[in-house]
Amino acid sequence: MKKPHKILFQYFLNGLVLLAPVALTLYVALSLVRWLDGLIQTGIPGLGLLILLVFITGFGYLGSMFLFRPLWSKIEATLSKTPLVSLIYNSIKDLASAFMGDKKKFNQAVMVDLGNGCWKPGFVTQKDIPAEGLEGMVSVYFPHSYNFSGNVFFVSSSQVKNLQVPTTDFMKFIVSGGIVPIEKDHEKMAETSSNNE
Repeated sequence: MKKPHKILFQYFLNGLVLLAPVALTLYVALSLVRWLDGLIQTGIPGLGLLILLVFITGFGYLGSMFLFRPLWSKIEATLSKTPLVSLIYNSIKDLASAFMGDKKKFNQAVMVDLGNGCWKPGFVTQKDIPAEGLEGMVSVYFPHSYNFSGNVFFVSSSQVKNLQVPTTDFMKFIVSGGIVPIEKDHEKMAETSSNNE
């Protein structure tokens, strides 16, 4: 029979496992909301965040209008050519477009053959690399587990095996160190395959 202090400690660990993810998620979410709300100082809690959301939505509406695009193209061209500013702007733009918008980069989940029966999960970011010496190769991004970073490798296309899985689930699977299961959601898989075409 277990001693009372060992039973209490087991209950404590169980409580920690149950509560820690919820508490950390709430803390990060509230911190993000407070930070966004503080970008526009109004003195009324929540009003700054509301103004920011309305502004972003309005700007998205303007961006979808045909007449606005030539003006925005000139602004982007200026930012892309300005020294130092171009480095920051292009990096942020590429990162944002990799996860959002019509030109998502992480839309093809793959497994790369490392040899000896070992396969590494990743995402194809470029299929045709226009550089001499890289013919027949693809660039694959390998996210790190428990981290928001990763590495890019040039891999022979013959070593790459395409997977028909939802890419968001596949990213969660990798980042969680393989703990989060890849759901067999046929609708998501159909959507992923249509995005790849």
